[in-house]
Amino acid sequence: MSTPSFPPTLPGLSPPPSTTGTGPSPPEFAATPNTPQAIPTPTIYEPSPPAIVISPPFYVPSPIGFNPSPPVFLPPIVYPPPTGPPPPNVAPSTALWCVAKPSVPDPIIQEAMNYACGSGADCNSIQPSGSCFHPDTLYAHASYAFNSYWQRTKYSGGTCEFGGTAILVTVDPSYDGCHFEYD
Repeated sequence: MSTPSFPPTLPGLSPPPSTTGTGPSPPEFAATPNTPQAIPTPTIYEPSPPAIVISPPFYVPSPIGFNPSPPVFLPPIVYPPPTGPPPPNVAPSTALWCVAKPSVPDPIIQEAMNYACGSGADCNSIQPSGSCFHPDTLYAHASYAFNSYWQRTKYSGGTCEFGGTAILVTVDPSYDGCHFEYD
């Protein structure tokens, strides 16, 4: 006797008797008068591979016998073309003076003032008999020395730095009979 095939595919037929034991058949093997239902297939989304961009090689040899001509360089183009000569260089319209910073401690200002007086500043005016001796304060004397040094050396590269102890001001620091140079 031959064994029937599982699962039965004809509707309305009962399953064959169980050969391994007694008991009902599992529901998935039972024949049902209903029409078979299709199991939906899952939709799988896979990312597409990135587009491959093929670059030209870094070096492409010239064909044999090819002699390129030398490059031609053209002068730069100015848009719009100038309509006249450039304006002359003029001095700043604002007068500047170099003075000591009031927030710097006295020993540091003293050292910077000694440098200015030893490097070209006119320090005769801040001597006891000079026109800028009064007020007799280190700040006033250093401001005069810093300004004298800077006014005399600024066109040859001198600066109003003095190790961070001086600043430029636009208000004339001259007072009474003490005139601060301006060049």
